[in-house]
Amino acid sequence: MKAIAGLKRLFNALVKHDEYSAYLLCDRITSKVYPRYKFSEFGRSFLLDEEFLRYYESFMDPGNYHSLDRRYALDQLMKVVCHLEGDTAECGAHHGASSYLICRRIAGLRKQHHVFDSFEGLSAPGKEDGTYWTSGVFATSDEVIRARLKEFDFVVIYKGWLPARLHEVGDRQFCFVHIDVDLFQPTLDSVRFFYPRMIAGGMIICDDYGFESCPGARQAMDSFFSDKPEPVVSLPTGQGLIIKR
Repeated sequence: MKAIAGLKRLFNALVKHDEYSAYLLCDRITSKVYPRYKFSEFGRSFLLDEEFLRYYESFMDPGNYHSLDRRYALDQLMKVVCHLEGDTAECGAHHGASSYLICRRIAGLRKQHHVFDSFEGLSAPGKEDGTYWTSGVFATSDEVIRARLKEFDFVVIYKGWLPARLHEVGDRQFCFVHIDVDLFQPTLDSVRFFYPRMIAGGMIICDDYGFESCPGARQAMDSFFSDKPEPVVSLPTGQGLIIKR
């Protein structure tokens, strides 16, 4: 009976182009090939957000939807903080995909967006970071970021290794900070600097918090917030979120 049901799903998926049958078929195949991966619910509406998909595909390599849910979560969380006083910032911008989402939400709100990146890729991993990463990964040119964000006249870019240039915004307050630096020390340096400058209700997101490839980022967040009133919320997207009290 299971074989017959499987053949029916295959027929419906490939011949009748039935979406739910295709979903069930992929779920069954995945459970056999990669059992650690757990399929999400059928029919999640954000997968049909054509405007968001156009944005995402303009930044990512063709066929790469690996961070679609993380980008969508970031975009939606920005709605919660836009009314607050304070600027926004990102540490580790790569090609500017996340900064673009932040900027489009704060456009016209008299805020500045501050981008910190070495543009030389990752620094040397420390003992807390495991063996997944190597120095120089994600290297890019600051001209790529400037081109991607050229429609926003409120972006300030700081080229250099963290935390060398953070002091240049020491007199600012922030409602939203995105930390995407993968490693222990730059994550710790970033959160140490921005936490006391966050507006109540403001958010810090650590993009790498829930990934086995980034144990140092999680350790940095957990260590820093161990004596703070804010819990680090581990999102199913892999992000770690704190809301300043």
